[in-house]
Amino acid sequence: MITQEEMLSHFYSHLKSQGKKYKKKSLIKAKKAKPGLVVVTRTSDGEETRNTAEEGDWLVENQTSAEEKYLVKAETFEKKYTLRHSIGDGWGCYSPKGEIYAKEMTAADLAALGAQDILEFQAPWKETVIIKPGDYLVIPTDKSEIYRIARKEFGETYEVVNE
Repeated sequence: MITQEEMLSHFYSHLKSQGKKYKKKSLIKAKKAKPGLVVVTRTSDGEETRNTAEEGDWLVENQTSAEEKYLVKAETFEKKYTLRHSIGDGWGCYSPKGEIYAKEMTAADLAALGAQDILEFQAPWKETVIIKPGDYLVIPTDKSEIYRIARKEFGETYEVVNE
């Protein structure tokens, strides 16, 4: 399996030069996760990954048609989101902040790493994730991690930054 470091090393300059800069356009709903909570992330194309909450993690729900849920480490959450208002029962409505480099992946992009139809790599939370042609590969501008976003969910949550 390809590690986070290998993926960042291979794709950072590629995404910066051939991709575009984006920002999240939709609000998110979030609350502190209970340690041990298992979160299965589902997108419009099925199960994406599983993650188990650790102390301090946040449970995030994107406002997508799939109601995509995932876990975010506390330090990452603080960099990416600002509280707008409380919703109740521990939930809050948050505005996204920060920008990413992203590119829709092609078969040629994946073939450069020896993959044919899909490429497996290590997610920031150490689980195996896949990316296939049509998905978006994403790197925050601080180059802290690399991850996949399914095409439909990417379109529902991100917009190009006009510089």
